[in-house]
Amino acid sequence: MDNKMYQVSTLQALALGYSRAVISVGELMKEGDTGLGTFEDVNGEMIVMDGQCHRADQSGNVSVVSPETGVPFAAVAKLYGEQQFTLNDMPDIASIRTELTRKIEERFGLNSMHVVRIDGVFEKVDARSEAPYRSHHITLKEVLSKTQEAFIFENIRGSLVGVYFPDYMDGINMPGWHLHFLSEDRSKGGHVFDVSLREGLAKVDKITNIFINLPKEAAFDTYSLKQDLQAEIKSVE
Repeated sequence: MDNKMYQVSTLQALALGYSRAVISVGELMKEGDTGLGTFEDVNGEMIVMDGQCHRADQSGNVSVVSPETGVPFAAVAKLYGEQQFTLNDMPDIASIRTELTRKIEERFGLNSMHVVRIDGVFEKVDARSEAPYRSHHITLKEVLSKTQEAFIFENIRGSLVGVYFPDYMDGINMPGWHLHFLSEDRSKGGHVFDVSLREGLAKVDKITNIFINLPKEAAFDTYSLKQDLQAEIKSVE
């Protein structure tokens, strides 16, 4: 199965403050039906599911985004659900990540990328989103310290949507599993800090191709993208 990860810009560029639009949501949606990212000026969290692009605002309220909306960073792919398995009684996000990693390791996938969706019943979802903040060369960590809001959803049906990148791709994206949440009624969502899952069905696809659409404007070249931002990205995560 020929599947590719389509990525807009790099996580390192976003972390250093490059939050200008690179492409539009309409263009992004031609490249994949599942994934995550953010919007121009870091205006909320992006959840792409079932071929629709949703924004979770700083209160965790979700709306469908217009095709003209700018995208500075995102990673999407097509979800086929080649590998499927149930997850039960997962007390936290670490246990979910561990189990997902074990499942892809069984199929020799640790050095490949993956896209994942987990539909289920969640006891608790600890999430965040943020309001827009127009800045250049102000780090994502600094922006989020001003604009980020955290919220908790309890006893809720919904989906975790996410991507996995191997360690050697650190800087292009975040190594390991990065997950966003969208409620079943599409009204609540955000970037996931922690989550407890009662029961769910996971669908995972291994991906061995990546296309990275880098910003075209000269401003992109004013960012020093060789510094090690692992600690910075971990603190944002």
